[in-house]
Amino acid sequence: MKSFFKGFKFAWSGIIHCVKNERNMRIHMVAALYVLIFARFFAFSRTDYAVLVLTIGGVFSAETVNTSLEILCNKVSKKKDPYIRAAKDAAAGAVLILAVLSVFIGLFLFGDIEGIRNMCGFYITHPVNLTALILLMPAAVFFIVKGPSGAARIIHRIIKKEEKKE
Repeated sequence: MKSFFKGFKFAWSGIIHCVKNERNMRIHMVAALYVLIFARFFAFSRTDYAVLVLTIGGVFSAETVNTSLEILCNKVSKKKDPYIRAAKDAAAGAVLILAVLSVFIGLFLFGDIEGIRNMCGFYITHPVNLTALILLMPAAVFFIVKGPSGAARIIHRIIKKEEKKE
């Protein structure tokens, strides 16, 4: 039973590694966050939500496999090798295929004009929520560019400066 839980620990460690080190994984995470925020305004069926969650999970999984292949290829050889390049390109291509497919799925699911009206109406009548959504955007960009470690370092510096002022 102990080894069963160790497997989850190792898997979680791999996911954390991808989030910390792969900008594209963070892009996918931010996109998924916005998709899930906006989904509540649409009259999705259980099947629609299942497709949405499977699509998000598929993109995350593909990005994780791509990252693991890149790490392994970099460990095998630092030299330029056409086979390694082809393997890395194919894995990146798999992520691209799934990401493009997810955009089409998003267009099908979110293409409902009534859902778009609901969403716009909500944010027009709830300016606090609109403000929060707008403030989330630079935070999301910062997370994508700097990653969780970069964000933590910046916050730590701000706290230290505030402590020195006191």
